[in-house]
Amino acid sequence: MSVVPEETGDERVDAVVARLGRLGELPVSEHVAVFDEAFSELEGALAAVDETTREESADAGRR
Repeated sequence: MSVVPEETGDERVDAVVARLGRLGELPVSEHVAVFDEAFSELEGALAAVDETTREESADAGRR
């Protein structure tokens, strides 16, 4: 298994990574649900960053 970073700098991502790090404690039958949830949460975090970047760009363009 690969090494899981302890912190990424983003609390949302850190929480997802921590849950993924505990996959070994879960039955394999539960892994897909954990991956699906992780994907959704990471997708949401990326969308939030994208939205913030767009807002910052729009604000800079108004100056």
